[in-house]
Amino acid sequence: MTQLEARQVGKCFRQGSEVEVWALRDHSLVIPRGSFVVLVGPSGCGKTTLLSLLGALDRPTQGQVFWEGRDLSVCSDVELARVRRRLGFVFQSFALIPKLPLWENITYPLIPRGVSRAERHEIARTLLARFGLTSKLLKTPQELSTGEQQRIAVARALAANPDVILADEPTSNLDRPTALTLLTCLQEFHASGRTLIVSSHDPELVRLATTVHELKAEPQR
Repeated sequence: MTQLEARQVGKCFRQGSEVEVWALRDHSLVIPRGSFVVLVGPSGCGKTTLLSLLGALDRPTQGQVFWEGRDLSVCSDVELARVRRRLGFVFQSFALIPKLPLWENITYPLIPRGVSRAERHEIARTLLARFGLTSKLLKTPQELSTGEQQRIAVARALAANPDVILADEPTSNLDRPTALTLLTCLQEFHASGRTLIVSSHDPELVRLATTVHELKAEPQR
């Protein structure tokens, strides 16, 4: 069964009043449920843009994105929010909340779902232990290294037990042993029958993928 599909999608950004820059143009991709898809290609080819469109974080300038057969372009903002609740995101910028302790950063997406504070605390402790960061429970993001922040971003994506994880370069700031720990977590997520979509230059992620999808740099016209 197809879970996500991009059909001739494109995204154009305007610079000033006249200049158009296409980050992605006429791109199509079909992602069956339970896939492990790695997006590869040179910097600037649109990998991050494609992830944002697939994750309903942005709307395409052209084309359509389908979630389980439903055209997201006709969905309201409320309906898109419901779709996003079934997704986990790992951003290149991490998108952590600076003043919140780590356990709350990991579990704040669970608050709208009515998960109790005690249960959220326990979920965070379990995930921090998995990534070797138990002692950092009450620390804030500013007190962490870049690699530690990246692990927290992945833990947050896992916390809500999503149907799909979309991860943008999840191993780029990690040493090899830590990257392998993260890869094991992502493999376990995929092995449970769920869908994983990752942009990466990491050859180990490429080796593990069920599908490698190559993007090329978009020539500007």
